[in-house]
Amino acid sequence: MSSADPQGLQVFPDELASREAWLEPFDWYRQMREDAPVRYDPDRRTWDVFRYADVKRVLDDDETFSVNPRLADDFQEPERPEEGLLFETMLFQDPPRHDELRGVVDDAFEPRALRELEPEIRELAIDLLSDALADDRGELDIVEDVAYPLPVVVIAQLLGVPAEDRDQFKRWSDTLVESSSADDESEAFARRQREAQMEMANYFFEMIADRRESPQDDLMTKIVTRELEDGSRLSEEEALGTCMLLLIAGNITTTNLIANAVRCFDAHELFDDLRAEPDAIGRAIEEALRYRAPVQAMSRVATEDVTLRDAEIEAGDRLVVWLGSANRDERQFEDADAFVPDRSPNQHLAFGHGTHYCLGASLARLEARVAFEELCARTATIETVDTDLQPVRSSLVYGVESLPIRYERAAER
Repeated sequence: MSSADPQGLQVFPDELASREAWLEPFDWYRQMREDAPVRYDPDRRTWDVFRYADVKRVLDDDETFSVNPRLADDFQEPERPEEGLLFETMLFQDPPRHDELRGVVDDAFEPRALRELEPEIRELAIDLLSDALADDRGELDIVEDVAYPLPVVVIAQLLGVPAEDRDQFKRWSDTLVESSSADDESEAFARRQREAQMEMANYFFEMIADRRESPQDDLMTKIVTRELEDGSRLSEEEALGTCMLLLIAGNITTTNLIANAVRCFDAHELFDDLRAEPDAIGRAIEEALRYRAPVQAMSRVATEDVTLRDAEIEAGDRLVVWLGSANRDERQFEDADAFVPDRSPNQHLAFGHGTHYCLGASLARLEARVAFEELCARTATIETVDTDLQPVRSSLVYGVESLPIRYERAAER
């Protein structure tokens, strides 16, 4: 999940290495869909897959295309145990083990549980916006003031982590999905990631030990105490990896969904329409997910020799499927490069597909919907500030580090 992600894979192609290219990769995607829909990149030793039908096929076939990084021919086991913790999570496990691990936390993200959580999410969104709008200065940073603290606090509350630790959580998760840059010393970059992993691991180890001794009514307690089908419980490493996964995924998905949606809504002058028809917010969020997906790519490993279009992929080869390209595929979506806020049907792949469909998809949608309902209710106008946007430094995650907006407050209700 960094430039060399937990699979040891350099997923970032040279074509997207510049700031401008990663902010707007869609012309390159279009070119690849036409000229090289399945191509091999020898520099990364990776197959890239760009068309919707092919991406969906790969994601739908767990037997042929595994999430287990250890199956790759060039996989190297991490030198430090903490660097391999995420390998023990559902993210990198195939069925049936994936289903067992996911079952430990699945019910916390079911619709009924989320309905019960909505009032707390709304109260938090109101508090964040009240603070951001309090000085009436006419500008705020949608990432810093709303999009990042909202999901971090929510997942912290679910796990039973004190909300005051959210800044620390933000730093850890940002570091773990960060990509190195040209001006970064490789050893300094690696050291930052190791330190973040160790600090997060130590934090959660203490929580895990505490919940085993003194169970509470929180998700952390379920993770460490729930029995699997065979009567066993998650190991300490599996419990720790699950906590880290929930924190990182729970942060980055919603944060970048909200920021990307603001970019879409402003560029297409939608905010007035959404204020007039709040029920349209959910559909507009779905189109933002398609148009600027918060995760642009996922990786797999071929478990056997397989032909994909005219490409002969061998067992042990790595693949990257480009969700961001699939979501702009003209073969699947009419007028695919247009932002259509009420698009229907809209079977985008922003949250993946198949067995590994994002566990937190419903929570991310809920958090984004509530955030926009409250943002629209409290503002009369919104426009993004003209500034040089900096993309999130990650080779899979798509968003911007900061997004200043200019607003006028709505009349008091």
